Amino acid sequence: MKKYSYPSVLSIAGFDGSGGAGIQADIKTASALGCYSTSVLTALPVQNTTGVKAIYPIPHKAIAEQIESIFDDIFPDAVKIGMVHTQELVETIVASLGKYRRTPLVFDPVMVATSGDKLIEDDTIATIVEKLIPLADVITPNLDEASILAEMQIESVDDMYVAGEQIKKRGARSLLLKGGHLKTERLTSLYFAEDGQVHEFHFEKYVTANTHGSGCTLSSAIASYIARGETLLGAIAKAQDYVDKAIGFGKDVKVGKGNGPLNHFYNPLELKKNELEH
Repeated sequence: MKKYSYPSVLSIAGFDGSGGAGIQADIKTASALGCYSTSVLTALPVQNTTGVKAIYPIPHKAIAEQIESIFDDIFPDAVKIGMVHTQELVETIVASLGKYRRTPLVFDPVMVATSGDKLIEDDTIATIVEKLIPLADVITPNLDEASILAEMQIESVDDMYVAGEQIKKRGARSLLLKGGHLKTERLTSLYFAEDGQVHEFHFEKYVTANTHGSGCTLSSAIASYIARGETLLGAIAKAQDYVDKAIGFGKDVKVGKGNGPLNHFYNPLELKKNELEH
């Protein structure tokens, strides 16, 4: 029997014991989209659906060793980076990835949780802008994170256009600016491509508290579709459609006392064996 392998996606991110965000969301997403998920733990937040209670660090040496262990054995077809909350952590990840041949990289600049809790130290932002953002094929900030990166308030789609251009000037190759926090009836996201084009995406905005981990899910979905051979624009379009449906199918599910998770497995991908063969 001929052997085959799954597209592999590496998640470098924080932990979520409640199962809706972080590495747990990344594993669920990659699995639902037909990829093999590997992971590197960057931090241990103590959290549930009501918010983050504390964040415990992982030794930087342990993070570097985790990255080396995965790359030396299961080389990823795409990498997603999530929570990086210290300067030293950014530098560790950049140095570790630099030892290996280039692989597509999606960076979700996790700075603010869905609950509103701030997750990143202030002195880390400059290091992220200088060293990590330029490495990423695409970054996926929400409006709170984009406001920090663009150093401006964002209250409209017009503001999003201005902020996106500002963030590109700070070194981003391309970015997907998510407009889910706008006070509008529809969700608008803007993809600022590397070639200068801006693509608009529009989706229904669901009335639900079950959006915990939506940013983690979107970035890992983009990485998963890239790993499966989609172009960057195609991966971004399909990933947003996946998240839209995952929210829609999970909007009435009760999990926990706060912001519940998406339904990552609303319609797991049915893959034929020949689609997985390399």
